[in-house]
Parts: sequence; C-alpha cells; structure tokens
Amino acid sequence: MRPPEFNPLYGSIIMAVSKQQIRAALGAVFTMVAVNAFAYTGQQFAGQAKISMEQARAIALKAHPGNISDEELEQEKGGSGLRYSFDIKSGKHTQEVGVDAKTGKVLENDREGPNAD
Repeated sequence: MRPPEFNPLYGSIIMAVSKQQIRAALGAVFTMVAVNAFAYTGQQFAGQAKISMEQARAIALKAHPGNISDEELEQEKGGSGLRYSFDIKSGKHTQEVGVDAKTGKVLENDREGPNAD
C-alpha cells in the first residue's frame, strides 16, 4: 500500500488502495456470506433427510408465504421424527412451519408465540 497523499483541493488525506486489495477484501466478505448462507442448524442430520432444504423451503413458503428468518433441521416427535422448521415473517407476525424431512408433509403451520424456541 502506498503512503497517504494530501489533496490540496479537498484539504484531506487520500489513502491510495490498489484494485487488488479491494478485490481481496470483497472476496473475503462474499466468501463469509456464502458460507453462512448455506449453513443451517441441524445440518448433521441432512444425510437422513429424503428431501433437501431447498425443497422444504418451497413447501414451507407455499404453506405460508413470507420471508424466512430462521431455518433448521431437527429431530422432533411427529411424522418421521426428522423435520425442517422454518420461522416465516409476514407483516408483524412470525409463523412456524414444520416440514417432514422424509415425506415433505407440512406437520406444523402455527403463529409463533411470545416465547419462541
């Protein structure tokens, strides 16, 4: 990196940053975002699921349209015992939609209460 330069027009110090440094910084940011976008709680159970997270998202959003704010794959009673759970925000409310990870059946579609898990 070059030393700062004084710009008499603006009366300030300008940091000269190379294009390579900018690309490296942006690459690091995009990598972190991509890794977090594909990671979810319960990913260790994915090998037992017969439908993918993407398929389960589509099923959940069809059952309750909105924006998914949280998602997980969990072992829980009901259905096959393995479910995708989605918190879907719609307006001021959050709906919890559970999708069986082996059959794709909607197991739960209820408004989340004040003490959400």
